[in-house]
Amino acid sequence: MDDAARARDAARDALADVEPEQLREALDDRLLDAAVTPGVLALVTARALEPDVDLGDVADRAAGVQLIYEGLRLTRTVAREEPWVTAATAAADIDADMEILAADVLVSRGFSLLACTDAARPAVDVVRAFGRDQTLRDREGMDPETAAGLDRNLEVDALELAVVAGTTAVGGDPPEELLAYARDLAADCDGEFPPAGRALPEATADRIADISDRAVSATDS
Repeated sequence: MDDAARARDAARDALADVEPEQLREALDDRLLDAAVTPGVLALVTARALEPDVDLGDVADRAAGVQLIYEGLRLTRTVAREEPWVTAATAAADIDADMEILAADVLVSRGFSLLACTDAARPAVDVVRAFGRDQTLRDREGMDPETAAGLDRNLEVDALELAVVAGTTAVGGDPPEELLAYARDLAADCDGEFPPAGRALPEATADRIADISDRAVSATDS
């Protein structure tokens, strides 16, 4: 199983008990088409640092990162589109309510997967930063370029959380250079992760391993 499929399946499995069925199906449909870059990065990071790691043990962490990102991304979309303002029918209004409920479920289930890990506090920080950014974004007179930059912070924070989840899964903490690399990956995506069939550059694992080796060498010297 490749990393994209593993991350996607883990995220879908984490929602398998959600009720009612209509909500669960809506969540599942969203994950089927979602870009899974955050979840994949968590898996790639863990394996790059510990080649023999059982990715089955890391899958829940990857799913937690993915679900938090997807829930916040959906929240951001709803906030920008304001569907209740544009809804022309009662059915459209209900769909908007369903999207907000879906976003809440995604984030809360993501939190539950990371709650007992060393990524729990960073996950909380991601959500708090998202709230602050969106509050600033909505201030009167905000220029479009600054607003777009605040929106892109979510992708940056999601990939930083991914490397934290992957690194702590194998018993370490990410060096600052690895966090900087995650930020570079997000910048390369320019606020929109690759489509479902692609996730990360092929050299990502080698780059992470190199960063980790240099961090260890610096510590030992």
